[in-house]
Amino acid sequence: MVNEWIKEIKGQCDPESLGMILVHNGVVRATSKEGKPVKGMKLSFDRTELSVCIDEMKKGDGITAVKVWINEGTLSIGDDIMYVLVAGRFRTDVLPVFQELLSKIKKEIVREEEIP
Repeated sequence: MVNEWIKEIKGQCDPESLGMILVHNGVVRATSKEGKPVKGMKLSFDRTELSVCIDEMKKGDGITAVKVWINEGTLSIGDDIMYVLVAGRFRTDVLPVFQELLSKIKKEIVREEEIP
């Protein structure tokens, strides 16, 4: 999926406006944030809110593309939780948008429940 996104972005974006593609792959850990063992997690998300958030992030100065895929359902240790991609002109354009997008997804869009 990520390789397809990158190929698509490189093929569609003006080469003068594309200098960085940053990707995040969240994975289910074997421990909670508190360090306790878990067997997996249940994950859901608000599709409408995600769409609104992506559209907002695409408006950032120097941003050429934003892509997000979020897994949903009961996930096991090692399963992919999400892929997040932000592409743009410079690192100084991409990094703040990437960080803001990840924070919004985690705090406002995704609902996670660890399975002990």
